[in-house]
Amino acid sequence: MDSPTFTFVLYTLFLLCLNTTLSTSSSSLPMSLKTQATILVSLKQDFEPNTSLKTWNISNYMSLCSWYGIQCDTNNTSIVSLDISNLNISGTFSSSITKLSNLKFLNISNNLFNGNLSWKFSYFKDLEVFDAYNNEFNCSLPIEVTKLPKLKYLNLGGNFFNGEIPSSYGNMLSLNYLSLAGNDLRGFIPYELGNLTNLTHLLLGYYNVFDGEIPSHFGNLVNLVHLDLANCGLKGSIPNELGKLYKLDTLFLQTNQLSGSIPSQLGNLSSLKSLDMSNNELSGNIPNEFSNLHELTLLNLFINKLYGEIPSFVSELPNLEVLKLWHNNFTGSIPSKLGQSGKLSELDLSTNKLTGLVPKSLCIGKKLKILILLNNFLFGSLPNELGECYTLQRVRLGQNFLTGSIPKGFLYLPQLSLLELQNNYLSGFLPPQEISNTNSSSKLGEMNLSNNRLSGSLPSSIGNFPNLQIMLLHGNRFSGEIPRDIGKLKNILRLDMSFNNFSGKIPIEIGECSLVTYLDLSRNQLSGPIPIQLSQIHILNYLNVSWNNLNQTLPKELGAIKGLTSADFSNNDFSGSIPEIGQFSMFNSTSFIGNPKLCGYDLNPCNRSSSTVSESQDQNNGHAKPGVLVKYKLLFALALLFCSLVFATLAIIKSRKGIRQDSNSWKLTAFQKIEYGSEDILGCIKESNIIGRGGAGVVYGGTMPNDEKIAVKKLLGINKGCSYDNGLSAEIKTLGRIRHRYIVKLLAFCSNRDTNLLVYEYMTNGSLGEVLHGKRGGYLEWNVRVKIAIEAAKGLCYLHHDCCPMIVHRDVKSNNILLDSEFEAHVADFGLAKFLLQENNGGTSECMSSIVGSYGYIAPGTFNFHIHKIDI
Repeated sequence: MDSPTFTFVLYTLFLLCLNTTLSTSSSSLPMSLKTQATILVSLKQDFEPNTSLKTWNISNYMSLCSWYGIQCDTNNTSIVSLDISNLNISGTFSSSITKLSNLKFLNISNNLFNGNLSWKFSYFKDLEVFDAYNNEFNCSLPIEVTKLPKLKYLNLGGNFFNGEIPSSYGNMLSLNYLSLAGNDLRGFIPYELGNLTNLTHLLLGYYNVFDGEIPSHFGNLVNLVHLDLANCGLKGSIPNELGKLYKLDTLFLQTNQLSGSIPSQLGNLSSLKSLDMSNNELSGNIPNEFSNLHELTLLNLFINKLYGEIPSFVSELPNLEVLKLWHNNFTGSIPSKLGQSGKLSELDLSTNKLTGLVPKSLCIGKKLKILILLNNFLFGSLPNELGECYTLQRVRLGQNFLTGSIPKGFLYLPQLSLLELQNNYLSGFLPPQEISNTNSSSKLGEMNLSNNRLSGSLPSSIGNFPNLQIMLLHGNRFSGEIPRDIGKLKNILRLDMSFNNFSGKIPIEIGECSLVTYLDLSRNQLSGPIPIQLSQIHILNYLNVSWNNLNQTLPKELGAIKGLTSADFSNNDFSGSIPEIGQFSMFNSTSFIGNPKLCGYDLNPCNRSSSTVSESQDQNNGHAKPGVLVKYKLLFALALLFCSLVFATLAIIKSRKGIRQDSNSWKLTAFQKIEYGSEDILGCIKESNIIGRGGAGVVYGGTMPNDEKIAVKKLLGINKGCSYDNGLSAEIKTLGRIRHRYIVKLLAFCSNRDTNLLVYEYMTNGSLGEVLHGKRGGYLEWNVRVKIAIEAAKGLCYLHHDCCPMIVHRDVKSNNILLDSEFEAHVADFGLAKFLLQENNGGTSECMSSIVGSYGYIAPGTFNFHIHKIDI
């Protein structure tokens, strides 16, 4: 090689080396604060809202390390931590975040970020924590995260990630925490996750639906402290290998389809504190090896197929606080020393086949809050110690064979909110409240003592329950007068004292229970009149005073209770005529039978003219001869019969003529294609066709000439002005233009000057309320109930979000969910619908001062447009 060539080569090599050195030096230089600030500001532009990030301003880049959610290294030259969690931010999260290559901590949890995570995670050479929990990312799980060599904490739970868990996730050997729970993942859980031997927490459950079993390789996760595989569709048996996880303190496997027996190896988990395997298909006994679980505080095995006796060692677990074994096939007695540790707070052994006594030691530590033993075969008396268990909040001991009296003080425990003792053989008097405790305020909201053998008078302290909403005393042997203190129950909603031996008058103070919707005093020995004070209960919906000795006339004031849709006055000694006003016109004739002195209903119509003439004749002919008197009576009867026939004939002729004239004046507005006219619709309006009654009117069924079945609602009188006019305007406005599968179809509107008829499609199975609470209620399968609830929710969702204007039903209840022949749900009765008018009035609705909803029920939609309650 000649000298110039050699010189050129050396020079070229020099330049290359210099360039490499400069490049290396340049890449190792820290990114400027301004550049890092620019990256953050560009991220912020995709956020909505971004008001919490006001400090993120490029003009303030010199203070970058004091920006919201930012932490820098010790030299304040590089961002090492970014935390913008819990800010309710929506929008996308740009991949430009990866330019902040020195990040060690990245937390964007509890926001509304969407899109995907297709980032170049490999740029994060130092990232140790990535938390994206509870956002709206909707894509497959990012595979690039497996290239983070120092990653210790990864939380992608609570999003909408789909597809399968990549097997490469088993390569992140530095991980201590991995959560993929609460997504939409499918497929098998990769056994490669068993390679993550540094894991302390693994959460894969909730909303994910995996195939197959729990991988036996999870037995290799020897450092695992928390394993949560709940509610994710797992099948098969629980692997014995889980018994090797000696550090485990929490094991959640509930709500899967796991079967087989409980592995005895789980008894090796001596650090275990919480064990939940409920709602599976597990069978067999509780393993004796569980006696080694001395740290156990929670044991949930309910809704399985377990059998055998509850092991006595359960009562010897020193730290046990929660024991729930309900809905299994356990037999034998409850361990007699259960609760002796003094830490038991919740016990639910209901719906088993347990016998024997209720243990006395359950509340020995004065910490017991929940005691549920219902639907077993327990017998004997309730322990007196329960009357001093001041921490009790919920007690359900119904459907057993308990005897003896109710323990002193039991009803008046200060924290007690629910007490169920129904369907037992309890006897004796209802204990009064001790004077020393009368100043303590009771929290009791529901008391069910029905179907026992309790007797004696009700104590005056029965009124010392200011929060009581439901009191069921029916089917006992209570006697004496109903105490006047009953009027102190200001929050009572349902009061059932039927099938007892109460006597005396109905106390007028009961009218002070202004929130009562259901009142049943039937099958007693009550006498005297119905107090007019009952009419003060404006939202009363159900009233039953049948089979008593009540007398005098029916108070006409009761007819003013517009929500009173069901009443029974039968089999008493009422007299006079039935008031012809208000709600009395809505009641069936069977509501009045068994009152010989009462007239005005179909089976015993009042005949005032006849009785008046007869009385006059009796007075004028009081001294006539018997034969003459009989003759006059016979002639009078024949004359009266003749006159009645004449008047009836004329009335029929006039009625037919009137119908023909009226039919010409009827206006028919069709909202669907129909093949019948107003005369066909009018033919449905007769007593024999009544299929329902409600606060807005009477519903008739009928078949049209083309064999189409329809339902015709005849609305009650309409008031002018600002009112809901009994449902007319709202139903016409709403249903006339709605087309939705789960909303009842309004076929037509037929009206004249005096009457308004709504014509609906006919629903073969009536209302959900009838099906649930009628004779067929017990045969409505749960999957059908769930289907109905979902369909009704879809109908409501349409009204809330897709209608224009949007509509809030405001009277959602089971009676307003109609079912067709396939038990498909259809939302009905828009008489109280509220339109969300988006006009210059600021969206306020008309007539907002009116009461909405059925009497005794305010739909949740009255206050919240998105939540309703249906009593399935």
